Amino acid sequence: MSATELRSVLVVGTGLIGASVGLALRARGVEVYLRDVDAAVLAEAAERGAGLPGGAHGPVDLAVVAVPPQRVADVVRSLLDDDRVRAVTDVASVKTPIAAAVAPHPRASVYVGGHPMAGREVSGPAGARADLFRGRSWVLCPGENTPSDGEPVELVTQLALLVGATPIRMGAADHDAAVALVSHAPHLVSALVAGRLRDAPAPEVRLAGGGVADITRVAASDPALWREILAANATAVTGVLSALRDDLDVAIGALRGGDLDGVERLLRDGVTGRGRLPGKHGSPHAEYAGVPVVLADRPGQLGRLFADVGAAGINVEDVRIEHVPGEPVGLVELSVRPGTEEHVIAALRDRGWTVHG
Repeated sequence: MSATELRSVLVVGTGLIGASVGLALRARGVEVYLRDVDAAVLAEAAERGAGLPGGAHGPVDLAVVAVPPQRVADVVRSLLDDDRVRAVTDVASVKTPIAAAVAPHPRASVYVGGHPMAGREVSGPAGARADLFRGRSWVLCPGENTPSDGEPVELVTQLALLVGATPIRMGAADHDAAVALVSHAPHLVSALVAGRLRDAPAPEVRLAGGGVADITRVAASDPALWREILAANATAVTGVLSALRDDLDVAIGALRGGDLDGVERLLRDGVTGRGRLPGKHGSPHAEYAGVPVVLADRPGQLGRLFADVGAAGINVEDVRIEHVPGEPVGLVELSVRPGTEEHVIAALRDRGWTVHG
């Protein structure tokens, strides 16, 4: 099947993920219809250009269910009742309960569980982006009775490819164990670290820099949504948290006992584990050199910096922006390939930038 054969898609649920799916597919020429129980959210997604509101009036190739987790199974079953829908998928981050609920349906073989490994700490169609899935994994979890080379799997595969994602097939239980390790438990740990800041004295919090901001970034996500996600994957998440608790007990014992070698072993395990994370576009992990550039906190400075970076022919692998507490300046750290940082520093200094070498 070619990508052009996925011609029409019904998106049910037009929040961040649903609206982003619509934006990405419409950019590739796919006809997208939108449905949502919240008229205001539906209108906003349509206004953003994610699709046509009101749902499809005829057959559609694929329905994408992007509703809150507790409603996914019911919505999937209702779509399976409509034989005008050729295939159904969803974007929920926990697959096993949905697969079990859908399995008895007579048309369960046209359902393919899905999960794009992408998101933002903001919610709603206002945060939707057509490039949200680009370079990210999109997991497909076909049911036991769904042919691995059949039309439903192919349609969902084409969905992932059209939005710029990399399709990966996994069993539902394996998927849930994986996301507990790389997403769900880390989210809860991030929230716990951020929670320590809630009642901390203001002078202490003002000392926070980029490190704590990185660790706590996802803690800003919707707690009500994450309550549902964690509840749906409680068994797998509890297993990861139990292992973390054991590590914390070891760390506490080592610090109290002055066992610095034990502390260093834990830190080295962290370095090794981080090194296994994939790099850009799923490539092997790579460490980059950081080039900190001082940026005045006024309009147009960031655009001027990026223009100068481009003019100098510099390939930036990543960017981090950090405000300096109490000062009208910030630091923009440009991540570049090791060995190129001296060229980057010289090129930017030649253009008038203050760069910390």
